[in-house]
Amino acid sequence: MAQGGWISRWPVLRQLRGEDGRSRAARSARTDALRPRTEQADSVARSVCPYCAVGCGQLIYVKDGRVTQIEGDPDSPVSRGRLCPKGAASKQLVTHPGRQKHVLYRRPHGTEWEALDLDTAMDMIAERVLRTRRQTWQQEHEGKTVRRTMGIASLGGATLDNEENYLMKKLYTALGAIQVENQARI
Repeated sequence: MAQGGWISRWPVLRQLRGEDGRSRAARSARTDALRPRTEQADSVARSVCPYCAVGCGQLIYVKDGRVTQIEGDPDSPVSRGRLCPKGAASKQLVTHPGRQKHVLYRRPHGTEWEALDLDTAMDMIAERVLRTRRQTWQQEHEGKTVRRTMGIASLGGATLDNEENYLMKKLYTALGAIQVENQARI
C-alpha cells in the first residue's frame, strides 16, 4: 500500500483536513436535488408547542392550506429553536390520517360510537356539569361553611399551557370544585 495508505483515507483525518464532512465527499446527485420542506411554504406561523407548560416556540410551515413542517423557533427565548421528541413530532397532531375530526359519543351501555355535532356535545356536557353540581353541592360540612362540590374534579394534562391551566382552575373554582390537579405537577 502506498505511503499514508489507509491512514490517509481514515474519515477523521479527511474531516480534519476539510476533505469530508459537508464537502464533496458527503454529497451525491440525490443529496444535491433535495430541498427543505420549508422552502416551498406559502406562509409561516409562530406557535407554541401544545405538549407541556414549558411553552417552546414553534414555526408552522404551510403550503396550500396544509401544514408541511413544524420546527423549533430559533427566536423563542424559551427554547431557542429546540424541541423535545414530542414537540418535534407535533406535526402528526394535525396531519395524521387517523386524527379524529368529529365528536364521538358512546351512549350508556352502547357498543358503537356515533358522531355528534359540537353544539350537541357541548350542551350535553353543560347539562351534566350543572346537574352534578346541583346534586352534590355542599353548603356546610361539619358545621363549617364550605360551599363546594365533591362530585366534580379535574385532572389536567401536560398538553395544557399555563394560560389554559389558569382558565381551568378559575372555571373549576367557580363551579365549587376543590379537587383540581394537573398531571404535569404530579
